[in-house]
Amino acid sequence: MTPLPDNPPSLIGEDDRDTAVRRLQEAYAEGLISHADLDTRLHRVLTATAPGELASVLAPLPEEPPATTATIGAAAGRIERRGVWRVPRNLKVESAYGRVRLDLSRAVIEYPVIDIELQLGTGGAEITVPRDAIVDLDGLHTEWKASRYKARLPSGPGGPTVRITGAMGFGRLTVRHARH
Repeated sequence: MTPLPDNPPSLIGEDDRDTAVRRLQEAYAEGLISHADLDTRLHRVLTATAPGELASVLAPLPEEPPATTATIGAAAGRIERRGVWRVPRNLKVESAYGRVRLDLSRAVIEYPVIDIELQLGTGGAEITVPRDAIVDLDGLHTEWKASRYKARLPSGPGGPTVRITGAMGFGRLTVRHARH
């Protein structure tokens, strides 16, 4: 196998590369690719400099089955999702102490409506939604500070609706639209 360069140039985010590595490892574990194929593809993922290179490595693999409900949580610390990740139809986020950061701007959203339920004690949350998303905060109860969100005029049809519900203790929710 060819040695990896010391400092490969990268226009690919760490999350994107990590997701590609995970998908290859899962394909190998399921017997979909051989050990030699795994090595070759991992090398291509780790040396890729453009998103198209990652896509070409993953294209022959079967699509990941979408989950419709998922819960992410932590007693303390930061909860963060960014880059390319698959958003379930229902996402529950639970944290007693800590900050939450969800970036949906590059996420794979397969549903016209997604529900995000926040159950947060102490700590704020920041959610970045796609540029064309419609945001509904009517089901969110905040104890301490009001949510920050400036609705954007729809630029056209087709954006997902992001419904944010649940309860926040001591912290503020900030929702913003992606710029691209």
